[in-house]
Amino acid sequence: MAHDFKRYPELTKSQMAIYYFDSPHKQITENFSAEVVGVHDGDTIRVKWSERDFTFPVRFGNTAAPELDEEGGIEARDWLHNRILGKTVDIIVNPENRVEKWGRLLGIVTEGGSDVGEEEERLGLVKSWKQRKEGESSRF
Repeated sequence: MAHDFKRYPELTKSQMAIYYFDSPHKQITENFSAEVVGVHDGDTIRVKWSERDFTFPVRFGNTAAPELDEEGGIEARDWLHNRILGKTVDIIVNPENRVEKWGRLLGIVTEGGSDVGEEEERLGLVKSWKQRKEGESSRF
């Protein structure tokens, strides 16, 4: 069975051994810079990178934002939109944990030397992954 690179451009660690050489595009395993062309919610952006001819999502690897239908979800998205849309960001990739369960690339997103996820956390718009995993609440 072939991998659907159109829907899931990133390969998980276990998929790399099977599909790496079949990938029609470069797999991201190192830090890179890209332009933010879209903001989906408070912890997912869409970027344009010079090494690919398509845009793709990046999920913040250090924070968890409320869903858009949850309290604070729209506020987190709008703040992120105003903060980085149209800007070039640096994305720090952990090669050991680079793709999440929905196939999105995970990364720490920085702009102007600041960790954007940490900014959101300080403002109370998102939670850290540690807080989320500790089960402070079943919802955001």
